[in-house]
Amino acid sequence: MAEVLGFITGRPPSHRVIGPRVMLRPPVRADERQWVEIRKISEDFLVPWEPTWPSDAATPVAFNRRLKRFYAGWREGSTYAFLIVEKKDGTLLGGITLTNVRRGVAQSGSIGYWIGEPHARNGYMSEGVQLMLSFAFDTLRLHRVEAACLPSNQPSGDVLLKAGFTQEGLARRYLRINGEWRDHLTFGILRDDPRPTVPIYG
Repeated sequence: MAEVLGFITGRPPSHRVIGPRVMLRPPVRADERQWVEIRKISEDFLVPWEPTWPSDAATPVAFNRRLKRFYAGWREGSTYAFLIVEKKDGTLLGGITLTNVRRGVAQSGSIGYWIGEPHARNGYMSEGVQLMLSFAFDTLRLHRVEAACLPSNQPSGDVLLKAGFTQEGLARRYLRINGEWRDHLTFGILRDDPRPTVPIYG
């Protein structure tokens, strides 16, 4: 369990969550080229749904900045960042992160995710979200996972509903997306809620 929840010898975490077609694994420095490439060619596709991209958003500098932040989150037990890769050949498809993990009386966290434009609408993200829920509930033993998406982002909302989330409300001006405070639909799922079953391996 210690290896799953964080660093024990200063090495990056090595946890894997494996489904029928995709695998979740923490990012490593060797992912830099694929990450930069997929983010660069997907910029127009991703910008409307993400925080404002800095000028160096799709560069090695940005990747290494994120990597440092992700590793810190694993050490602290507050954020668990994974890449979504194709199981058969390791192609980087996107990313998914469990953030704001709260213990104590809450035992909850929030997920966010992105998929590269060439890989959208192929069911990869649905599987990735289901695998992340397995990690959150079965490995971390959280009680609740939350998510949010723009009302206009129907594909993202459909992914959450398919994974077993319940739409719970509307949060006004919830997140600053592409430079503007935007309303978001809010979703939640509890560990005991029914959800699809996918084969996974730790």
